[in-house]
Amino acid sequence: MRLQLCTWPEVEAYLNRSTGIIMPVGSTEQHGPNGFIGTDALCPELIAGAMAEVLDVMIAPTINVGMAQHHLGFPGSMALRPTTLIAVVCDMVKSLSLHGFDRFFFINGHGGNIPTMQAAFAEIYAERSFRDAGGREPQVRCELYNWWRTKDVSKIADEEFGEAEGRHATPSEVSLTYYGYPQDAERVRATPMTPKLAPLGTIYDAEDYRRRFPDGRIGSDPSLATGEIGKRLLAGSAEELTAKYEAFLKEA
Repeated sequence: MRLQLCTWPEVEAYLNRSTGIIMPVGSTEQHGPNGFIGTDALCPELIAGAMAEVLDVMIAPTINVGMAQHHLGFPGSMALRPTTLIAVVCDMVKSLSLHGFDRFFFINGHGGNIPTMQAAFAEIYAERSFRDAGGREPQVRCELYNWWRTKDVSKIADEEFGEAEGRHATPSEVSLTYYGYPQDAERVRATPMTPKLAPLGTIYDAEDYRRRFPDGRIGSDPSLATGEIGKRLLAGSAEELTAKYEAFLKEA
């Protein structure tokens, strides 16, 4: 169930059955010559949808823009400051907790979000620990799962791509979006890339990134991406995260 496609009575009825909600979070940033700018938001969104096919679960609107200032040298990329993302996450959680949601299962698609998301959770817990509202803050729990670190995804990526998986604009994430959006994939999949395997290295600010990695890739060869592999990645990650979500709801 997608929250934005529900009516308020439907949400109220859902809360009588469950107080858990999936929160997809990603980024809007370049993903090389043949990867969608929305890749990091599209991947967790697709996985959440697959989980909802087997679970009675509510899916919140995706947080599409994340902490990605280092990508701003590439047209179309957008970013939030860490403090802004923290505020967005805190306000979304607090809004939903007012109505009775208390288990927030974040599926993340962007590595750059991880420290900021953890800081946001710390801020949420601190409000209750310090009794900022006089002890009336709802008791909530937040978990963050990075879809690309699930066991099946790691295994498939190693088997199919090996060292060509790289660090950014990976064939795994591109494959998953190609499966989800095949018509758009046909438009961009044959874009030439030189060298075939992008170099590795350290990045700092946006200008430095564009200078070191002019086509946006880091250590990857996303020309290997296919929708068929993406289908397997989706199934594997959704299966593991479904089990983790069910366990999360049962925690005492």
